[in-house]
Amino acid sequence: MSERISIVAVSGMREQLQMASMLASVGAVSGNEVVVFLSMNALEYFVKGANQVAPAEGHVGVLLEKKNAPSFKTLFQQAVELGDAKIYPCSMAMDILGVQPADLEPYLSEPLGLTKFLSDASGGQVWSF
Repeated sequence: MSERISIVAVSGMREQLQMASMLASVGAVSGNEVVVFLSMNALEYFVKGANQVAPAEGHVGVLLEKKNAPSFKTLFQQAVELGDAKIYPCSMAMDILGVQPADLEPYLSEPLGLTKFLSDASGGQVWSF
C-alpha cells in the first residue's frame, strides 16, 4: 500500500536539501505519492540557470561535493520523472523573490499556497528540512 509523503524544504543548506531530495526520490521510486513544497531559502536553487552552490553546514556537506554525490536538484528531478512525485514552489516565496512560474525549472509543478499544501498533507507523513 502506498503512502503519501509530504516534504517541506525551506533550508538553503546543502545537507538539508540533499536529505529532502533523497527522501523524495527514494519515496517516489518505492511507489509512494510524494509532494514537495519548496519555500524560503530552498526555492532560489530551482530558478532556471541558477548555478550557485548550496553552502555546507558541516563536514558531510563538503564530502557530498567532493565525492560527487548526485545533486539535490538531480534527485528531485528523478523523483518526478521516475516516480509519483510533484514538486510545488511556494506562491508566497515566489512573490517575495519576484519569480514567475516560467522562471522555474520545468519539472516543478504550478505554484501552491501553504494552506492547500497542509490540507493535502493531512493523514500522511510530513517531513521538514
